[in-house]
Amino acid sequence: MMDDPAVLDLMDSEPAYSSESGGLYQGDSRESLKQLPDGCIDLVVTSPPFALQHKKEYGNEDQEGYNDWFMEFAEEVYRVLAPHGSFVIEIGGAFEKGWPKRSIYQFQLLTRLVEEVDFDLAQDFYWYNPAKLPNPIEWVNVRKIRVTDAVTHIWWLSKEVNKDSAVKDGEHPHPEASNQRVLQEYSESHKNLLETGEYNDGKRGSGWDIDPESFANKNEGSIPDNLIEGHSARGVLDRWDEISALEFLELISDEDPEDLSAGDLLRTLGMGGPEPDNLIEASNTASNTHYLRMCREFGFDHHPARFPRQIPEFFISFLTPDPPYDDWDRGTLDRPIVLDIFAGSNLTGRVAESKGRYWLGFEQEEQYVQTSQFRFMDKDEIRNSLNDETSDFGEFAEVGND
Repeated sequence: MMDDPAVLDLMDSEPAYSSESGGLYQGDSRESLKQLPDGCIDLVVTSPPFALQHKKEYGNEDQEGYNDWFMEFAEEVYRVLAPHGSFVIEIGGAFEKGWPKRSIYQFQLLTRLVEEVDFDLAQDFYWYNPAKLPNPIEWVNVRKIRVTDAVTHIWWLSKEVNKDSAVKDGEHPHPEASNQRVLQEYSESHKNLLETGEYNDGKRGSGWDIDPESFANKNEGSIPDNLIEGHSARGVLDRWDEISALEFLELISDEDPEDLSAGDLLRTLGMGGPEPDNLIEASNTASNTHYLRMCREFGFDHHPARFPRQIPEFFISFLTPDPPYDDWDRGTLDRPIVLDIFAGSNLTGRVAESKGRYWLGFEQEEQYVQTSQFRFMDKDEIRNSLNDETSDFGEFAEVGND
C-alpha cells in the first residue's frame, strides 16, 4: 500500500482522494485554506470562476459582488504563502450586461489585491486563445461592432518583492531571497541608469548587460534553473538524425502527439532558447486527452471550463525549481508545494505531480472532484472503481461503465 504523501499532513481533514504527491479536498476553499499553517505553500496557481453575465453549472458569482467574494479567498492565500511564494490567477474579462462595453472588475480586483491584501504585481501575463469562439454573439457576430475576445489576463502576484533579493552579497545570496528573479550583478550601464536616469551604452534598450551566467542560482531567485539550463529546440534539432519525428514530439510536449497543433510545433521549432515572454498561446481545443477520453467512455460530464495545460505547466516550471531537491531548504517540506484553490478537473495537481512537486487541490463541486480522479487512473482502475459498490462514481454517471 502506498504511503500518504507528506503534504497531506498539513491538512486536518481527509482528502477525497490522494496520489503519490498530493491530494484533492472537497469543500469550500475558504474553509479548506484555514486548515493550512501559515507560510507553508510555495505556489498557488488557479483559474477561478469568472464574473460572467450568466450563471454556469460550475458556479460563479455575478459581477456586482464578485470582488468582495474573491477577497475572502485572497486574504487566506496570502497567509498560507511562504515569503518567497507566488499567487497566479488566470481571470477572464466580460462585457457588462446589455451593453457593448467591458467590465473592469478584474482590474478593480487587482487593485484591491495590491492595496488591501498587500500583494505585489510581479508581472502581468496574457493567455491568447486563437480558437476562441466569438462572444458575445450580439456584439461580435450580429452587429459586428466588437471583435472576438481572445485574450485572458493572468496576474502573477508575489508576497514579497525586493529588488536586491537575488543579488549576491559577497559569496552568499541575500538572506531575504524571494522568488523575484533579478540579475546577480547590475551592469555598469544599469547602475548609471538607476543613479542618473541616463542610458548610453548602446547595447540594449533595457540597460541590462545580460549574461546567462549572471542569473540567480538554484532556489534563490525568480527565474529557476530549468529556464536557464532547460532543453531548447536547438538542442533537439542537433540530435535530429538520432531521433524520430514521434520522439521529437514527445520531447517537446507532455500532451499526446495527436493533440499538438501545427502552431505548437512551429512555435517550438522557432524557439531560440530559454527566454519566454508574457504571452502564452494555447488553443485549448484538445479533444483526445486521457481525462476527456475517460469521461466520454464511462459516461461522465467533463468539467466545462478547463484552462489549458500550458498555463499551470509554465508557471510551475517558472516559479518552482525542478528536482532533484537534495539542496532544497526554502519550503515547509522536502520539495515545493503547489496549490489550486479552484481545482475543477485538477489539471494543476496532475501537472505538478508529473513535474515532481507536491500538490494540494480544493474543489467544492462533488461531481468534478470525482471525475478529476481520472487524471490519475488508467482505464482498468476506473472500471474497477465503478464496479465497487462503495465507490461514489455511480451517482454522476450517465451511462455507467462500458
